[in-house]
Formats: sequence, C-alpha cells, structure tokens
Amino acid sequence: MKDLQLELKQKYAINSIVLYVLSTVFVAYLSYKGNIDATSWNVMFWIILLFAAVNATSKSFVQERPSRHLYYYTMAAPQSVIIAKILYNSLMMILIAIITFVVFQLFLGNMIVGNALFFAGLILGALGFASTLTMVAAIASRSDNNFALMAVLSFPLMLPFLLSLIKLSNIALQTSEFTAEAMKLLGMTFGLNLIVIMLSYLLFPYLWKE
Repeated sequence: MKDLQLELKQKYAINSIVLYVLSTVFVAYLSYKGNIDATSWNVMFWIILLFAAVNATSKSFVQERPSRHLYYYTMAAPQSVIIAKILYNSLMMILIAIITFVVFQLFLGNMIVGNALFFAGLILGALGFASTLTMVAAIASRSDNNFALMAVLSFPLMLPFLLSLIKLSNIALQTSEFTAEAMKLLGMTFGLNLIVIMLSYLLFPYLWKE
C-alpha cells in the first residue's frame, strides 16, 4: 500500500517506464520503417517488456535505504512484506504490459489473431516477471553493487518465462484457438509462477534475517 501511495503521488517510475517504451518502440519503428514481420514483432514486444520489467521492479528493494528495511523488519512479518511487494509489482507490470501493447499497436500495428490467448499469456507473463524480479531485487539489495547483481541474476532466471511466452505468442499470431500446445504453455507458465511465489514465500524470511 505504501509503494502504491508513493507511486500515485510521485509517478516517477511509471513515467520513466512509459518514456522508455515509447522511445524503444519508436526506434524499432524507424528501424523497420513500419514494415515488420510477425515473428520480429513478437520477439521485440517481449524483449522490450522484459527490460521495462527490470526497470520497474528494481526499486522494490534495491533503491530502498537500509533504515526502511529495518522499519519493515520491526513492523511486519517477512512473508507479508514479500507478498505485498509481489502484488504491487504485479499490478504495475500488468499496467506496463497493457501500455506496451497499446504503443506497439500505434507504431507497429496489431498482428495478434488470438487476442484472448495472447492476453492470457500477457497477464501470466506480467505476473511471472513481477514475482521473479521482486525476489531477485530482494537478493540484490544485500549487495553493494546491487544494480549490476540484479542484471546478472535476472536474465538467466527470466529465460524460461521468456521462451515459453514467445512460443505462446507465436501461436496467438496464427490462430485464435486454445490449441493443445497453447494450453501446455499456459500451464507451464502458470506453474512457473506458482513455484517462484512459493519459493519467495519460503526463502525470503531467511534473507530477511541477514
């Protein structure tokens, strides 16, 4: 709740992410001269969204002062803190994902055939990005060079999400049906989300004591 109130008051994070998305999509538009194929559209979308996610979630713990961590430690259980952070970042990521999709439509067009399938993957992807990167931000906050550590840890952990989401979106580019392969990928992404959230819930208290 505190993070949400602060963001609504200052709007630094969301404004910087919107500017990043606009600028990168516009550069892609200039590079492809508005004539982009479906495969490139799909890959560009998820890569831009991934970098936007890293920028958006990095402030969860990395940009907070040690005194604030101490305040949290005395006021709330560690499980409550990590779940609250994941929920906030999930809402932020869903908003950023929708903004990114709208900007893509404006500059590069909409190549999605199966909108329901694509948005199901988009929501699961946003939740996966948020939960994984929130835990990575918590780990990186314990390091002196936390931004570099977060970048190093983020991308290997995000690779399973990224590959499954790109494959899922490729199906949505071709058909509106929830095929067996699409359902398998949705189930895999949902399972990865559950694993990350459960691990965060179980392991964060040990990190919290450090």
